[in-house]
Amino acid sequence: MAVIAVFTKNRTNPAYAAARLGADRVAARLGARVAHYVPDKPDDLAEQRALVERAIAERPDSAVFVPVHATAMSDSVRKLSAAGIPTVNYLNRLAEGRFVTYVGSDDYRLARDIASHLFQRIGGKGDIVILEGMPAAVTSQERLRGFRDAARDSPGIRIAASRAADYQQETARSVTAALLAGLPRIDGILCANDVMALGAIEALTAAGRSIPLVGVNAIPEAITAIKSGKLLATADFDAMAISSIATEAAIRHLRGERVPAEIILPVRIVNAANYQAWDKPFEERECPKWEEVVKDQN
Repeated sequence: MAVIAVFTKNRTNPAYAAARLGADRVAARLGARVAHYVPDKPDDLAEQRALVERAIAERPDSAVFVPVHATAMSDSVRKLSAAGIPTVNYLNRLAEGRFVTYVGSDDYRLARDIASHLFQRIGGKGDIVILEGMPAAVTSQERLRGFRDAARDSPGIRIAASRAADYQQETARSVTAALLAGLPRIDGILCANDVMALGAIEALTAAGRSIPLVGVNAIPEAITAIKSGKLLATADFDAMAISSIATEAAIRHLRGERVPAEIILPVRIVNAANYQAWDKPFEERECPKWEEVVKDQN
């Protein structure tokens, strides 16, 4: 039975719990087994490096890898290759390294799309704030670039502040509380993931404020917030789907099958008009079929 080493960045973000679930499901369906490697401290660089060393010592047949840092994990990934462990890069793209494939979504495009959705909601004008993710994460960098470009292309929109909240709910709550206290006007909030949006909602509730805001990931908690009117929308950057396809790519490669050099999953905006398809826990959501995802990418 093939063993797939699946790396995720933390245990605090429900999206990564979903990624682990997707990997487990696909491996079980295809007769493989998953070994999970997760830092105890969220997104910790030193710990992920140590986890790579541990995985190499434990000799998995393949690895499915999301880095906690855009560039600092390159040496560790090279060690995986040198050890003869074929690696699939997923969710956060690494610029360096030898990979079977990259599996992800277009972070820049989804950020522009979700930002445009917010800007339309506030009438195309107003002061907005941005809650960024981990500064070193490629997803955060690309989403921030998309947010800023969308604002630049909307003459009535002004970025009043942009702060890193590290993709963490408690950090986002405290950062948002400080922004609410320090800024005279906030008309909208762009959050680079749903967990930060949930933290921002907590701060807004505590302050007795109501400000339109959006997130990314379409986690179940975000869908609940959309249903209650506390969250305007989220982008369906589906970590479970991406992880399941990445895991299947690793297994297919081990079987000698051809795998595209890049697999990009589409993203949809989820709001009060269409949330029903996402209104279920991850355990009840379906993983995408390989043939449907890669049919136009071979």
